[in-house]
Amino acid sequence: MLRRTLLAATAVVAAGLWAGSATAGPQIVKGPGYQPSCFKPWSDQTKFFQWKKKDGPYRIALVNGFVGNTWRIQMIKTAKTFVEQPDIKPNIKEFKVVSTGTDAAAQLGAIEDFINQGYDGIVTIAVSPEGFDRVIKLADRKDVVIVPFDNILDTDKVMMVNEDQKAMGRQSADFLLKEMNKKEGKILEVRGVPGNSVDRDRHLGFHEVMDKAGKFDIIEVVGNWDDGTAQKATADALAVHGKFDGLFTQGGSTGSVRALMDAKHPFIPMAGEGENGFRKAIAEHKNDGLKGFSYGQSPALVAIAMKAAISALEGNVMPQLISIPIPEADYTTLKDGENYWSNLTDNFFAPNEFPPCNVNIKAVDIMAKSAENTQ
Repeated sequence: MLRRTLLAATAVVAAGLWAGSATAGPQIVKGPGYQPSCFKPWSDQTKFFQWKKKDGPYRIALVNGFVGNTWRIQMIKTAKTFVEQPDIKPNIKEFKVVSTGTDAAAQLGAIEDFINQGYDGIVTIAVSPEGFDRVIKLADRKDVVIVPFDNILDTDKVMMVNEDQKAMGRQSADFLLKEMNKKEGKILEVRGVPGNSVDRDRHLGFHEVMDKAGKFDIIEVVGNWDDGTAQKATADALAVHGKFDGLFTQGGSTGSVRALMDAKHPFIPMAGEGENGFRKAIAEHKNDGLKGFSYGQSPALVAIAMKAAISALEGNVMPQLISIPIPEADYTTLKDGENYWSNLTDNFFAPNEFPPCNVNIKAVDIMAKSAENTQ
């Protein structure tokens, strides 16, 4: 009888624990979500989350991986600027930044530590798309909102923020087709890092449009999203293939422009990334034939991720996977001091404005910040 009673009690406790865990973390609910013009669901199949409402202000942490390139440095500076904006600052009780390097275990340990310290929200650029199950479950048990962005995870158990890489490729193709105004010709495509999903998706989006639009000879070279590499790859392609009618550079766009100029190749319609140097070149040479289009995988993604975390903590319904608006400019819309800066370095990433999200972070404010950890 005693054993039977103990078994029954154990079952009751286990059931209670299971029920408790079932109500922890986000609940799957029906849409539409909060501010859909900013927090746009990735597709019609995207599910919606809702966390239990918490009263602010909130303790937020940014857990970065490595900090070894210009984009990451600017991203951290942007986050520090964002938390001081007048409409965000009242929601922030404490903000910390830590960069853990390329070791996935170190990043997971840092996230777990912030969870155990009682932080309310954690935004992160994942070192690896896998291995986060344990910290996600821990966060759910403690009602902590984790938001991966840029490099996201292979899971649908957490809210994530990114831009549509295929759409960037499609937009670039649409721009070239409009400016070239022809159904055949020779196009140079300067790709990114081989094997990377971003390179793959931008390439697929570009070809999705170009392959249907006419008979174009598309020459592909590898530029690794780096100005020096892209410049050399473009120069080599010009030397081998001669004249091109259009150019699509996934990154290292300033380098591709320099290669055109060094080879004395006539300026042609060109689509590329959001580097400040590329936008400066477009503004300077648009009347010489450089009809340029510049999209951006913006370091300001961190601001949207933080804004999403705050919104979720406030109890709003949020998409599990958020496709944010792609910041873009072309030779007709560039304005010095607004979407490019003639007095800043070429490798500064200019796109930091997301009007549907009320995010527009000034370059001068970003550059004044440091990229150091704040612990």
